[in-house]
Amino acid sequence: MTELYRVYGRPLLSFVLRLTGGDRHWAEDVVQETMIRAWRSAHQLDENAASLLPWLATVARRIVIDDQRRKNARPQEAGEGPLEKMRVPDGLEDLLRSVVVSEALLALSPAHREVLNETFFRDRSVNEAARHLGIPVGTVKSRVYYALRALRVALEERGVTP
Repeated sequence: MTELYRVYGRPLLSFVLRLTGGDRHWAEDVVQETMIRAWRSAHQLDENAASLLPWLATVARRIVIDDQRRKNARPQEAGEGPLEKMRVPDGLEDLLRSVVVSEALLALSPAHREVLNETFFRDRSVNEAARHLGIPVGTVKSRVYYALRALRVALEERGVTP
């Protein structure tokens, strides 16, 4: 094995470097794997052959192809760079938003709060809200309109913009 590596190591490494696009570490790994396979198949090698380089080159080429197929079978790893820039929702923004909206709702008149509570938070139709509140449908519609305008102003006063 030592003689095999001494005779064919450098030419095989040069050949594999071309196959791996100049990646020396990968090429060295391929040469080592090729030599291991030659050692395991020593009983099949022709001792009378003029050169074992063609057999070694074929084995090395197949190893490189197998490695490339293995790499292409999985998605390429992206590293952690994009993850560091990704925003992770921690719930703090939602909490702050709910506090600001709650304060803005408290700034509304009780009638406006009541109609928004029925239509938006309890998800009732205008007709259902009118029945539940005991007021005409038209009154619910106008209160919702003016309540939303007042809420928008209250939110703008607190620095919230649409």
